[in-house]
Amino acid sequence: MVIKVFLASSSGSTAIKKKQQDVLGFLEALKVDYAPLDIACNEDNRMWMRENVPVEKKPTNGIPLPPQIFNEESYCGDYETFFDAKEDNAVYAFLGLPPPPGSKEAKEAYLLENGPVENGTIVNGTDDAEDEENLEAEEENIDDDTLKAPVKEEEAQEEAEDEEAKEEEAPEVRGGRRRSDRGSRAGRRG
Repeated sequence: MVIKVFLASSSGSTAIKKKQQDVLGFLEALKVDYAPLDIACNEDNRMWMRENVPVEKKPTNGIPLPPQIFNEESYCGDYETFFDAKEDNAVYAFLGLPPPPGSKEAKEAYLLENGPVENGTIVNGTDDAEDEENLEAEEENIDDDTLKAPVKEEEAQEEAEDEEAKEEEAPEVRGGRRRSDRGSRAGRRG
């Protein structure tokens, strides 16, 4: 399927030129196959575009302005509808094309068709940024929990060893006095 973009190569309107450039630039960035069809130099293109834009989409004067976008024979829309689709991350749907695998639009389409995904990037309708934050928080909790147990065991073992070392270093205590204390007192008495 080829997207047809009807343009006016010799338009005097800078607004129309900017809109045309915006559409073409975005399609190129997405690597979408398109055919620019000039209505200024080719009367057949102009007539075909005017005849195939739906009546409800034509302006009050009846003459649609470029750019007008078609998917083969099927009308997609004008610049305003293209812009809205771009803002909503729905350009592939607007163009009537399947979104490439891994794109945000593909994930959203999958979610609409199949519901929430348990072990995927879309869970309960959250967006990618929320999913990444949730996943990172989950990983941190897992890391914290798995690391806390060995750390606590290590700390308890170190405390026990410290107590043992203190007991070994400290002189024995009998009757509330240390042996060394008794010896020094005994030396004073005699």
